Amino acid sequence: MEENKEKELEETAEETAEEAENEQLKEALKKAEEYKDKFLRVSAEFDNFRKRTVKEKETLYSDGKASAVAEFLPLADNMERALEAVSAESDRDSLAEGLEKIAKQLSDILKSLSVEEIAAVGEQFDPELHNAVMHIEDDEKENNTIVEEFQKGYTLNGKVIRHSMVSVAN
Repeated sequence: MEENKEKELEETAEETAEEAENEQLKEALKKAEEYKDKFLRVSAEFDNFRKRTVKEKETLYSDGKASAVAEFLPLADNMERALEAVSAESDRDSLAEGLEKIAKQLSDILKSLSVEEIAAVGEQFDPELHNAVMHIEDDEKENNTIVEEFQKGYTLNGKVIRHSMVSVAN
């Protein structure tokens, strides 16, 4: 009888151990399911964030472009008026005055958009700002001094958007 009780106790102990293992396994599976659910939610949130960010960038770019174009529309109108004045054979002085006003308007528009001209003539050549298309021998000028500007260069908030095309003294 004692052997039977020992066997029963052993079986009960084994069953208890199995039940404990099953409980641990169930608990681990439950936690794994929770982690999987959290991962899927975070992944979906990130995907939505990414899509929203791309859409916002596109909207910002489009709005910025429209704003810049709107700044230039009055200039376009004035250029058309100047062309009409030329065809109407107005006097030279008034035409020159009109073109000066248009040039001033363009300069003001560029300034309002944070576009600045790159200084060139008389400055030291800087490959970050200037594009040397010609070299001349001039003993009166210092080496690497810009003597002529063929095309103006511009920066936008400190970033070069077009290099100045220049001639440099050697």
